Amino acid sequence: MAKLALIYGMRLLPADEIESVAEAEIKLKNGKTAHVTMHLIDGGEKEIRAQLEQSLDAFFEFYPEI
Repeated sequence: MAKLALIYGMRLLPADEIESVAEAEIKLKNGKTAHVTMHLIDGGEKEIRAQLEQSLDAFFEFYPEI
């Protein structure tokens, strides 16, 4: 299995203050760029934690070759 890097970012803000969320850009050593789709999860702490865990599980299921 190849050595991997998981790129992520998190920030808690009041849900009603968010206007939009854009993708993030990653610069690769070969000069190319890659993009990460940012996701928004809103709710209370329990709902956010549950959805985040479910999303992480789904991510690894989406890439079974990893």
